[in-house]
Amino acid sequence: MSSSCYNKPQLQMSTTPLRAPTFISTRRILEENLQSLPKCTNLNKTKQLHAQIIKHNLHTDPYIVPGLISSLSLCNQTLSASYVFQQVNYPNAHLYNTMIKAYAHASLPLQALHLFFHMQTNAVYPDHFTYPFLLQAFNGVIQLVQMIHCHILKFGFSSDIYVPNALIDSYSKCGVLGVSAAKNLFITMDDRDNVSWNSMISGLVKSGEMDEARKLFDEMPNRDGVSWNTILYGCVKQGDMKNAFELFQQMPERNVVSWTTMISGFSKAGDIEMARMLFDKMPVKNLVTWTIIISGYAEQGLTKEAFALYNQMEAARLKPDETAFISILGACAESGLLGLGMKVHASIKGTRFHSHTKICNALVDMYAKCGNLDKALNVFNGSVNRDIVSWNVMILGLAMHGNGRKALQLFDTMKQENFKPDKITFIGVICACTHAGFVDRGVEYFHIMEKDYGVVPEIEHYGCMIDLLGKGGRLKDAFSLVNSMPYKPNAIIWGTLLGACRMHNAVGPATEALEHLVKLEPSDSGNYSMLSNIYAAAGDWKSAASVRVQMRRTGVEKESGASSIEVDDEVHEFTVFDKLHPNSSLIYEMTERLRQQLKQGEDDSQIASIEADSNYDLV
Repeated sequence: MSSSCYNKPQLQMSTTPLRAPTFISTRRILEENLQSLPKCTNLNKTKQLHAQIIKHNLHTDPYIVPGLISSLSLCNQTLSASYVFQQVNYPNAHLYNTMIKAYAHASLPLQALHLFFHMQTNAVYPDHFTYPFLLQAFNGVIQLVQMIHCHILKFGFSSDIYVPNALIDSYSKCGVLGVSAAKNLFITMDDRDNVSWNSMISGLVKSGEMDEARKLFDEMPNRDGVSWNTILYGCVKQGDMKNAFELFQQMPERNVVSWTTMISGFSKAGDIEMARMLFDKMPVKNLVTWTIIISGYAEQGLTKEAFALYNQMEAARLKPDETAFISILGACAESGLLGLGMKVHASIKGTRFHSHTKICNALVDMYAKCGNLDKALNVFNGSVNRDIVSWNVMILGLAMHGNGRKALQLFDTMKQENFKPDKITFIGVICACTHAGFVDRGVEYFHIMEKDYGVVPEIEHYGCMIDLLGKGGRLKDAFSLVNSMPYKPNAIIWGTLLGACRMHNAVGPATEALEHLVKLEPSDSGNYSMLSNIYAAAGDWKSAASVRVQMRRTGVEKESGASSIEVDDEVHEFTVFDKLHPNSSLIYEMTERLRQQLKQGEDDSQIASIEADSNYDLV
């Protein structure tokens, strides 16, 4: 064989790896995205998919459009969802159901009902999903629920357990009559599942019928976590923490809802120690639980504990949301914990919530109620998107601290910026007139609130007006308004009048006011004490003593008044002859020294006065 055969060039194999094909089906990507579309809450992504749907001419497909409507509904774009629905020429039951559900989600019952009728006009028959979605839209309107109930019976859907369960839930939201109808329906049901039992128990709990709810709970064949938590919530709602704790101990399994319900109940009942004990034992804590316990301590003025827990929450890397911030700020406002409120404000500044309107309103309210009006005004002036609540909180804050003129100036500015006053606004405005002494102006606002703004005066407005007239010395007009107003005067109204009588030492009207107060609040010692003081100020010592004797005879004891002050982020409360404070001996020592100094000053003043008189006589 020739050697030349061996000298021919050899083919070389490439070592470069083969690349995968780069072609990807856009249709397949679209289909994958469409599968997740019904639960998408990102509006930008939904709009992008909507554009793709139109591009591929799928905007009239009755099987794809429902997903787009669901997503738009979750993004609170109901108008856009309605437009998308209208593009389909022949919608099926599933598409109608989805649009009805979107209207229900947006609390638009009339639109949902109109679509339901439109559905039948187009010969599309409702199915077992239609009615539950439709009933969701009729929250609390018993006439509409009854109408749909008749429709359900007519079309034979009452045997489908999914439908009567929805009816029980809807009826239970319609007050006493609704709960009664729900009970009748529950009794006549042949088949009941856990949803049926839980819906009925929940309805009874909401209407305050705890005895029947507990009886039904005890009869329930297979209780689940929802059953236990519902009856537990009912006991807590009624303030029956003893039974609530017994149920809590009997629970086969406890979840976050169970623990949170109990902690909230004890916190609201004022038993913060028990709430803390449960909080410490809770296996897994969430943001809601932390918020409840921090707010509980703040409401009771226990600043150090609230501070410590807030720091622990931050250390646990739990980031408060809008609801948590508002809840804690509200607790600070009610108890006057300025220090904790300022710490929360500092935390808010580093979050995306710092410009949220509800957060700004809560901050203004907190600063105003804690007495720091400068801070309140700073937050208010820095708020970008004010609503009517923003103006109301600031007006009420200024009025509450005696800055009536500023409050009324702010009211004028509010009207200039085209905000329409509501009932809360006028409460603040009339209170501002009271503090500023503008009686006639307050009367004018009271008369125009309904005439010019359509705000019908409620009993709170009448109370403010009676306070305005009473403090302004127009007691006759105040009593006349009480007798002519369309509401039955309550204890607050008569108490306001009694306070005005004391201010002006009006003995006769005060006696009349007390007669009504005794009927409404026979055990309130403050009313008797006030009348006694009025008699004493008028020099009628016999009548003053008679009132005191009447108090002893009826067993009414005057409760000691309490004062509180925040020092170094801690609230201290004092009552008359109180010795519970750890530094009470030092406090009494200081008050005695002050008393001596005041007495010395008074004596010096009297000596100076005598010397001045002597000098005058010598001249």
